[in-house]
Amino acid sequence: MELPFYLNFNDFESNYYDNLEKWFEEYHNTSETDYLKALAELYRPYVYYNFADDMLKPDASIEVKDCFFPYHEKIGISFCIDSENGISPSKGMNQVFEFKNISMMEYAQHILDKINKFCSKNAHALDGHKNIQDYINNYTIITSMEGVGYCISYNRHQKAIPFLKAYLPYYGQTVNMAVYRDFLFSVVQIAEFIDQKLKTVHAFKQTIYARSRAEAKFNVQLSRQFLTLCN
Repeated sequence: MELPFYLNFNDFESNYYDNLEKWFEEYHNTSETDYLKALAELYRPYVYYNFADDMLKPDASIEVKDCFFPYHEKIGISFCIDSENGISPSKGMNQVFEFKNISMMEYAQHILDKINKFCSKNAHALDGHKNIQDYINNYTIITSMEGVGYCISYNRHQKAIPFLKAYLPYYGQTVNMAVYRDFLFSVVQIAEFIDQKLKTVHAFKQTIYARSRAEAKFNVQLSRQFLTLCN
């Protein structure tokens, strides 16, 4: 069963038991705990543990490759790309990249731009019942790369699909900033609702809070070990 992803707490809460019933209909040999674990996996990527406040905070971001040509302002705008093979010629400029985190709103807009660009080149792309949502996970569109810009990892993109299905419009050129702000405000509430349910069934270690805290502590320890090695 594909669990629906909600962008505000009221929708999540009001549909909780309806979706739980559908879960039981599809998975007979299961429990509400299993359902809650699945929900925790769905929403955990959008929060992080804050040590200072000892609580969860929203963190709706994703890592991408930002591809560019170094010193292009001194060289000119020629990309020096072999159009047939999609690679840089040996005597041309070498494209480089750096990893960076961008907000899920910026990521969604980037994916929307890719889809709209594809649709503008394919006159019948939105014919019949087709819409933008039908192309959210199209490999060719998602991984397309022209010159410089964000280079999308298709595997990492899979984790963003539930959010994109809930957030991207069926038609249009831009994403809704107000809806995104509502999501940032609601995602911690959703996480706390799930955690409270998990606590009632004594699944404390499975809570989003416990797992995010453990992950944060591990990352701190890893950073300290790295600094120790460097020194």
